[in-house]
Amino acid sequence: MKSFSRLMAIMRKEVRQMRRDRLTFAMIFGIPLMQLLLFGYAINTDVRNLATAIADEADTHLSREFVARLNATQVTNIKHRVSTVKELERMMQAGEISIGVAIPRDFDRRVIDDTRAAVHLLVDGSDPTIAGIADQLRNMPLAFDTSAESRKQRLIEVRPYYNPERRTPMNVIPGLIGVILMMTMMLFTAVAVVRERERGNLELLINTPVTPAELMIGKVMPYIAIGLVQLAVILVAGGVLFDVPVRGSIIDLYLAACLFIAANLALGLYFSTAVKTQFQAMQLTFFLMLPSILLSGFVFPFDGMPVVAQWLGEALPITHFIRLTRGIMLREADLGDMPVALIYLGSFAVIATTAAALRFSKRLD
Repeated sequence: MKSFSRLMAIMRKEVRQMRRDRLTFAMIFGIPLMQLLLFGYAINTDVRNLATAIADEADTHLSREFVARLNATQVTNIKHRVSTVKELERMMQAGEISIGVAIPRDFDRRVIDDTRAAVHLLVDGSDPTIAGIADQLRNMPLAFDTSAESRKQRLIEVRPYYNPERRTPMNVIPGLIGVILMMTMMLFTAVAVVRERERGNLELLINTPVTPAELMIGKVMPYIAIGLVQLAVILVAGGVLFDVPVRGSIIDLYLAACLFIAANLALGLYFSTAVKTQFQAMQLTFFLMLPSILLSGFVFPFDGMPVVAQWLGEALPITHFIRLTRGIMLREADLGDMPVALIYLGSFAVIATTAAALRFSKRLD
């Protein structure tokens, strides 16, 4: 009986502790709800609304009819109309579109003569999912008339760019770079200030002339070097084991990685200043991991997600970094082709570092 009383006392103590720990108490409800929303609503394996550009050099009634039928599938979202195939290739290299539709000048004749392809689908093959969706479009009739529907469909040619073999590692490895760096960098720094407080090292910092900003930057800089070493390890292992190339500039890739590492380190520092224990800091880190992986385009095509999920994904640094890595490594793009991603990562790093410095106070409490 006494043993039961002692057991109940310990249980009551733990319940009170959890109630006082607001972060843990919130995560009891937050984590299952977040997973339910992400897996049940935001994640959509039935890909729709892929960013598409049209180069209709024929501009005839029949070609416009084909474009209308293509748009009716809801697989494509026609965002741009350009004049030439080269413009389609440029937009695909910059990551602005996933599919380019090239309709030649003699489209009407090619529809009649099925020995030549009447339409060319340019597909960003760096994502095998998108290439698979394009294969479904190949069987789409070229016009609304029944004779076109009954003909043998050999008139739409799919051209997978950047990954014609459709090897999955070509898509996974560039995205995995972001996941690994995010996980390690954010976790390293999320416990940094908390660890100093728990070990009593803040007592030493109280009597120093170090400013909060200097402390934050000083803690971030060594981990940037660690992150760059990790990047080198991933690139070498990816090249040797999976034959994943770096087609673009390795300098561009490292510059992009520096910004991404700085953004995640700054976010980890902010977490570190917002919590009281290392366990809470790790909880916050893992709480952010799941949406970062699922909403960044790493697992599912970004354009296929609902609009609300895309808004959330755009707020995550890893979304922009994955666009940079896939662009540089697979599409041979340079940083000038993707300025929005660079500006976002740089701005995020500055804002998060500033917020962490403002929250930091050289006090033991």
